[in-house]
Amino acid sequence: MRILENLGTPERAQNCSKAYFLDVSDQVTVKMKILSFSHSSRASSPLPGFIVFFLICYVHKMESAKFTVIGPHDPVTAILGQEAVLPCHLSPPMNATNMEVRWFRTEYLSIVHLYRDGKDQYERQIPEYQGRTELLKAGLTDGNVHLRILNIRRSDEGQYLCFVQDDTFYEETVLELRVADLGSAPLISVEGHQDGGIRVVCRSTGWYPEPEVLWKDFYGQHLPSLSETKSQGNNGLFETETAIIVTEHSNQNLSCCIRNTVLNQEKESAVYIADPFFPRVNSWMVALSVILVVLFGLIGLTVYLFKMKGKLTEEVGKLTEEVGKQDLEIGKRDIEIDKRDKEISKLHTEIDKRDKEINKRDNEIRWRKSVAPIEEVNVTLDPDTAHPQLVLSEDRKIVYWGDTWELLPNNPERFDTELCALGCEGFTSGRHCWEVEVGDGRSWAVGVARESVGRKGRISCSPKGGIWAIGWGEGQFRALTSPVTPLYLSRAPSRIRVCLDCDRGQVTFIDAGGEAPIFTFPPGSVPGERIRPWLWVGGSWLRLCP
Repeated sequence: MRILENLGTPERAQNCSKAYFLDVSDQVTVKMKILSFSHSSRASSPLPGFIVFFLICYVHKMESAKFTVIGPHDPVTAILGQEAVLPCHLSPPMNATNMEVRWFRTEYLSIVHLYRDGKDQYERQIPEYQGRTELLKAGLTDGNVHLRILNIRRSDEGQYLCFVQDDTFYEETVLELRVADLGSAPLISVEGHQDGGIRVVCRSTGWYPEPEVLWKDFYGQHLPSLSETKSQGNNGLFETETAIIVTEHSNQNLSCCIRNTVLNQEKESAVYIADPFFPRVNSWMVALSVILVVLFGLIGLTVYLFKMKGKLTEEVGKLTEEVGKQDLEIGKRDIEIDKRDKEISKLHTEIDKRDKEINKRDNEIRWRKSVAPIEEVNVTLDPDTAHPQLVLSEDRKIVYWGDTWELLPNNPERFDTELCALGCEGFTSGRHCWEVEVGDGRSWAVGVARESVGRKGRISCSPKGGIWAIGWGEGQFRALTSPVTPLYLSRAPSRIRVCLDCDRGQVTFIDAGGEAPIFTFPPGSVPGERIRPWLWVGGSWLRLCP
């Protein structure tokens, strides 16, 4: 009565029929048992035969029942692009070398991996897992049937079924795989003034699943954000952008924290906003207003005096011709004085304008240094790219034009016509700077070039040819644009700082001696690929400063 009662449950019937249809060899075995029994009860109705068939399946299962299949209760977490192991074992432990092990997705026909007859069977494996699965056979003797999946994809996320069969007995368990990935470190940028404060924006890319974004103050307390947007790119990874308004004397020390809730990991960046960058009334504007009020007062007083003078002249009459001549000369002198005053005022205006431009540039340089620090890099020259007539020092910091043509291999990386050389270092993101000391030779050029720049034959030393640089040639400083842009400098720089901003696609050249900007290729000029330092030597020498 207990056997029939257990067999009557839907779960037992479903498992028995599932075992019956798992493989052709199993179908033959079960069919033979049904035929042998139905031969003796051929005259009976189909219903007893159907019951007996399920009874046979259950009895065989009870006879060979000797293990259970166990998997983890909690989901298994994997990182995109890496490998993951789905654990599954038999209890009690026993040798599973000669058993059949199947890994499925949600449906039994979606075979992820099949192990049978002592080896892996790949004929029925679904295409998206081909070449990416491996049953860890080292643990089979201990009852471990773990499955390794290589190069984890987002589509691998979901439930998996671990199925183990020994002869007519089988057991199974279900486990879940979660996929996650950490994105880039938060990039904090200052976007300008807004609502009496400074708008600060935090951006990051490459997260999965959708991350949690938080602003924190100096004490770790959460700050409310002004706006927050999250989007999913074509690759399925999430990009985030959040903004906050920072006011003077409040939350000037703040950090942006992005957290992956599945991996329970986070990335954080911090920034400090100094007081001088907050909007305020400029003292020179107040002084200018006072000066204008006084000036208009003097003009009004002068007009009033001229009117009084006219009235007195009408009352007294005409003075002698000599007095008139003297008044005429005085008037001419007054005109000349007014003319000179206007010229002096115009000169003062130009001087004030230049001072404002200089202050603006100085503020911009100090602002960039404080808000967006630049990484100073130690650049060395790549000898495999140097022209055969260029000679490099032992530490690969100095290069000059030699008299002889070195017999070097004409590898694809080497310049064979232009007297150029590239740096060993390459950059794809962030802000970087280095300094170059220039000689007193006839011509030279310093800058950056994309890694795919042409090396053979004549090349265009301009952005069209993949080069962004400045140089000295034909007695003049110039930016190597197309056409070239003359640079009128107050003095000749002996040391030039090259500043590369990969994220904005911008290159800036600064006189390292006086911190004065020389030339800037505008944002977006440099493409988003690997960029390397670039030097051109023509009868001179150049040295990369530490």
